[in-house]
Amino acid sequence: MLLTLVIVYLLITIGIGLLAARRVNNAADFAIAGRHLPLYMIITTTFATWFGSETVLGIPAKFIEGGLGNVVEDPFGAGFCLILVGLFFAGKLYRMTLLTISDYYRERYGRTVEVVCSLIIMLSYLGWVSAQVTALGLVFNLLSGDAISIPVGMAIGVVSILAYTLFGGMWSVAVTDFIQMIILVVGLAVIAVFAGNMAGGADKVIEFASSRELFRFLPEPKFHDVVFFIAAGITMMFGSIPQQDVFQRVMSANNIKAATRGPVIGGICYILFAFVPMFLVASALIIMPGETAALLKEDPQKVLPTLVMAKMPFIMQVLFFGALLSALKSTASATLLAPSVTFTENIWRQFKPHSTDAERLRTMRITTLVFSACVLAYAIYMQGTSIYELVSGAYQVPLVGAFVPLVFGLYWKRATTQGAIAAILLGLGTWLLFLATPVGAVFPAQLAGLLAALAGMLVGSLAPQGIRNSHSPHHPLVGAD
Repeated sequence: MLLTLVIVYLLITIGIGLLAARRVNNAADFAIAGRHLPLYMIITTTFATWFGSETVLGIPAKFIEGGLGNVVEDPFGAGFCLILVGLFFAGKLYRMTLLTISDYYRERYGRTVEVVCSLIIMLSYLGWVSAQVTALGLVFNLLSGDAISIPVGMAIGVVSILAYTLFGGMWSVAVTDFIQMIILVVGLAVIAVFAGNMAGGADKVIEFASSRELFRFLPEPKFHDVVFFIAAGITMMFGSIPQQDVFQRVMSANNIKAATRGPVIGGICYILFAFVPMFLVASALIIMPGETAALLKEDPQKVLPTLVMAKMPFIMQVLFFGALLSALKSTASATLLAPSVTFTENIWRQFKPHSTDAERLRTMRITTLVFSACVLAYAIYMQGTSIYELVSGAYQVPLVGAFVPLVFGLYWKRATTQGAIAAILLGLGTWLLFLATPVGAVFPAQLAGLLAALAGMLVGSLAPQGIRNSHSPHHPLVGAD
């Protein structure tokens, strides 16, 4: 019965997405909803995109293992990313009326930087989308009592998301995000109240979490602990900023106020509401201590689904899986769309510079289909990797490769194409070196890569220029307000 209701819910969201797809008439409608989304939809689509499998399943597992300090990367780093985007990036980028974040790299630094940063951004989405697909496979496996294997569940999930994303693009994503966020917030809030009562009251849950030192946030005052804590915090806080899905939400706004305020409000809401799954997993330790302890050793990501399936009435199960599917589908649809638009606009267009708008739209849809197949294959290959690790690993690539050129291009007039190339090469090279050698266990690879990228930008821009700049320091994109 529960599986039937889940399938009905999937069909309803597909129908809503296809209705929204009727508003897509050109590539701009597909990529950024024609810049027509009001503030409330920017808030809901940024919140819903961030609130994915790692928030519902990954964060609680990490929280129960090591407390708040163990989840500094997400939700704290992820939420502050949206806040920083709204405060420091959205206004500048919105005024430029670009279709993708990689368009900025081309306008500021030239074609080479555009293509390299596009590849970096696209690569980073493999891990993030795979995390959502992995969780979808887990949901279908649990609901079917192992009758549906996890890989088959992954395939069903991908097809259900593709059914509307392929046709409606950003319009379908934004409209379904709005509905799915309402279901997500209401569903998890009701379940949290119910679980709190089962555990003896919210105060008992908070007292229990406090007794296990789960609210401890700051690391031990040791060099190793501090630098790895900082590295975890900045991975999503900075690494998510040069991402197409964030940029799409900014550029989809119908005015600059919506573009700047939407991510800030969405980020604050995300940080606050991410505490609900953490509260639920602490409740599980009180309600079913033995089973929870066993699951924490076997697969911590199964704690919440097991709590709901084993201890809660049917209506709570419907609410939970409705909320979970809403979280997964909203994130997966956004992250399937973003790399597909980037590939079409910033890589494929180099080979077909005179293509018509209809041809670009068709290419975006074909790319979305191909990328979905790649993600499904990657998710099946990476089966067994924790959802949290899949997501956190994804953001290290844009952090070391694309973040520094974006920030310095916007805020430093002397940043040059040579500086950007040096930043990318040094950032990625240092990161890979630290990952491949034992030194990565002493100093975090992503922080080393970021510092190397920073040095590359400064030295490369201030040194005699051997690479022709795309624009002079007086170009309107440089330090534009």
